[in-house]
Amino acid sequence: MNQNKTLIFIPTYNEKTNVKIIYNKLNDLKLEFEILFLDDDSPDGTGLVLDEISKSDNKVKIIHRKNSERGIGSAHMDGINYAYDKNYNYLITMDCDLSHSPEYIYDFIKLKQNYDLVIGTRFINKESIISWNLYRKILTYLGHLASRLFLGLKHDSTGAFRLYNLNNIDRNFINLINFKRYSFFFESLFILNYNKYKIGEIPINLPSRVYGQSKQTFKDVFIGVKNLFLIFLNRIFNKDKYRIKKNK
Repeated sequence: MNQNKTLIFIPTYNEKTNVKIIYNKLNDLKLEFEILFLDDDSPDGTGLVLDEISKSDNKVKIIHRKNSERGIGSAHMDGINYAYDKNYNYLITMDCDLSHSPEYIYDFIKLKQNYDLVIGTRFINKESIISWNLYRKILTYLGHLASRLFLGLKHDSTGAFRLYNLNNIDRNFINLINFKRYSFFFESLFILNYNKYKIGEIPINLPSRVYGQSKQTFKDVFIGVKNLFLIFLNRIFNKDKYRIKKNK
């Protein structure tokens, strides 16, 4: 039985230009893995391009979500649940805009047995976000400071480039996640950290979005601040809320 069964999960929305590029870059790695794309009914035809790819490569799986509650967080939750359902040992999650270079997957794999979660961090290499505009840099560092002060998270808490060691992480952590948008990332990290899972990091360079436009809005920023403080309050007054209840 393969104990290194690995899934790469990539959510998409209006990524028609990117999906073939990232698919080819992943294949160039010459590693053993399968790929799951989850498309939220992209109006630009991303789903059709993905169907073409999957027809020619049986290691590529596609989920088409229609009339569903959209959100990057809910997409990641679906991807994680899929990986558990299909008995994968490791799950790598990444964006489709090529800001997450597939070559870093080699570094993730080197650490996969040492940690329960490995995160690609922007805060080790000082030049990681050098190409970002000032506004985005300020938001990023303020978010990192806030999650460190209020949630006790020393790691990069909002990044999507991660490796989950599903052999070690109790699936029930998913049941504790409440937020379906970008807040998913710091909430899921907080839950795993709160339950004392081993978390490691690799330094990554993160250029500005390579193709297309950012999907994060001012509304997402506002909701993120609100949700961070909700977790902070629960951390103080309802400590058991985030404790994983393991199956007997």
